[in-house]
Amino acid sequence: MKTIYMMRHSEPLKCNYIENNDSLQLQNEKWTLTMNGESIAKEKSKIVELQDFDAVFSSNYVRAIATAKYFTKDKVNVIESFGERKFGICKWEELPEDFIEKQFEDFDYKLENGESLNEVLNREIVSLNKLLNEYDNKKVLIIGHSTAIGALFSNWCERQHNGAYKFNGKEFFDGKWKYCETFKLTFDSDNKLIDIINIK
Repeated sequence: MKTIYMMRHSEPLKCNYIENNDSLQLQNEKWTLTMNGESIAKEKSKIVELQDFDAVFSSNYVRAIATAKYFTKDKVNVIESFGERKFGICKWEELPEDFIEKQFEDFDYKLENGESLNEVLNREIVSLNKLLNEYDNKKVLIIGHSTAIGALFSNWCERQHNGAYKFNGKEFFDGKWKYCETFKLTFDSDNKLIDIINIK
């Protein structure tokens, strides 16, 4: 058996950049946590099941790394592949109102310079399989993002119209993403998912 815990980052501090030459993508990646976000992550780290990880991984987004620090004693391993889907826009106003719905209806849908959910899924699967092979019989945590995690779930699960997810016909998540939402994924020796549980 192989066990991977996947967690959404905690509450981000959204910044209004008045004078900044960074791209919107880079600005998004730099958001850290609010004080409340720090508290949410700290409280989550007190859950016994979410302690003593053999390795902790995070996307390259600051808010994910800032969340991950509560679950490790010494270091956070950063893997860009677990980052959020890239929008491909220069201003938030350019994002279509129905963007989220369209992405989950059509996993190949994307904006001109952005990513489709299939592209997000593919990059995550490659990195996840490497971790499963390298950390056999280890307790591993990955801190990521709601849309990216949802895209990954589509590899094994059925997404309902209301955003809920089912695995083997059983609903395990209502689709209402909270900060530090956490899932325990169990795989067999061939890296096949055999169970998924929403850790509350």
